[in-house]
Amino acid sequence: MRKASRLFEIIQILRLATRPVTAAQIAGRLEVTPRSIYRDIVALQAMRVPIEGGRGIGYILRPGFDLPPLMFSIEETEAIVLALALLQRTGDSALRKAAETVSDKIAGAMPAPLRQVLSTDAIYAWGSVMPEPDGIDLAMVRAAIRDEQKLHITYTDEQNRATERTVRPIALIYYSAHSVMVAWCELRHGLRNFRADRVTRGTATGEHFTGEGDGLRKLWVDGWEINKNKFMQ
Repeated sequence: MRKASRLFEIIQILRLATRPVTAAQIAGRLEVTPRSIYRDIVALQAMRVPIEGGRGIGYILRPGFDLPPLMFSIEETEAIVLALALLQRTGDSALRKAAETVSDKIAGAMPAPLRQVLSTDAIYAWGSVMPEPDGIDLAMVRAAIRDEQKLHITYTDEQNRATERTVRPIALIYYSAHSVMVAWCELRHGLRNFRADRVTRGTATGEHFTGEGDGLRKLWVDGWEINKNKFMQ
């Protein structure tokens, strides 16, 4: 086990302990030598993690000390690093900015020596970056989904035909090349997928469809099963 991983695990063990835990007990759980644990305890104390105790009597976290909730394992942290990197490839500038602040908050909640996990260049999300749509703000779409607010859009289909529509957005799908808004279309009286890059204009109407979102999403998901069964027959 790498040292950074051990430091995470030692903190978690001491957080959950109801009595002093000896270096030998910690070493047994982490499959290392007690000598390694002694060195790790010293390193954590140098990071100002308030661990008290000593050899023979065990170690505890100082009473009243509350570690930040963002103490992830190494693999959990790497998963977050990759997820944030993938967000940088979307055409949603608000989400990209949010990804940067999330990374800063996580880094700020970690002891300095462990912060290097977030800044490492060992994990990448490769590929082209999705262009941001010109006609509609994806942050507005996400807000409309949360608030169950109708949108008015001007949409151009594959045949270059433009239509004016009032829609009830229920989901937003991010593909590698473009994003798609799933919505109930009042013009077509059914669920439709709208590519964001084909929306030439989108505005919030101020009208709401309060309480309908979950039912429409269930209808959408049920449609997956119906179509899947058709293909399997």
